[in-house]
Amino acid sequence: MAKQGKKVRIFSALEVANICGVVNQTAINWIKNGHLKAFTTPGGQYRVYAEDLHEFLSSRGMRVPDEIEEIAGGRCILIVEDEENLNNMLKELFLRTLPDYEVFQALDGYEAGRLISERRPSIIVLDMSLPGVDGHELIGRIKQDENLKNPRIIAMSGMSGEIAEREKILEEGADLFLTKPVNSDELVESVRTLLEGGQVRG
Repeated sequence: MAKQGKKVRIFSALEVANICGVVNQTAINWIKNGHLKAFTTPGGQYRVYAEDLHEFLSSRGMRVPDEIEEIAGGRCILIVEDEENLNNMLKELFLRTLPDYEVFQALDGYEAGRLISERRPSIIVLDMSLPGVDGHELIGRIKQDENLKNPRIIAMSGMSGEIAEREKILEEGADLFLTKPVNSDELVESVRTLLEGGQVRG
């Protein structure tokens, strides 16, 4: 569905077909079979929102054109946390408070890397203590990847740590450092501020 306050771009079945390099009927079949979300005009023509086309392309590993990426890309939050219960709790929190954004989950560094590359999230909530993964190194890779759109990073740790460690994480590119257990209201407010392009106090 299109979201209020965002630039709306709608594609016809023929435009979808041209983007994907298939014939018009193939795109229509994708819609009829439920693979691609679409709505029908009063005249009986299929139309597809940019967000839904972006989801369709990226989930199938197909190239996303720059126009679609600009309009619909990055409209998601990625949670990278190996504690499954906490990961699920954060997902439910974001789905409830930020309904305009998709929420994806990673329980390890490998899955995090794959989703970061595929989804290009706006926000990454990152546990610094992932098993087998150096959180500092992961932040560096994210910030150096020119294919990403400079996602905002909220780093979390179960240890209060020293001031020097907190400052190091922020210097490496994280926008915010939170100590577990995190305050839900503070986390959501920080995510909202970052999504709007604002700054938060680390």
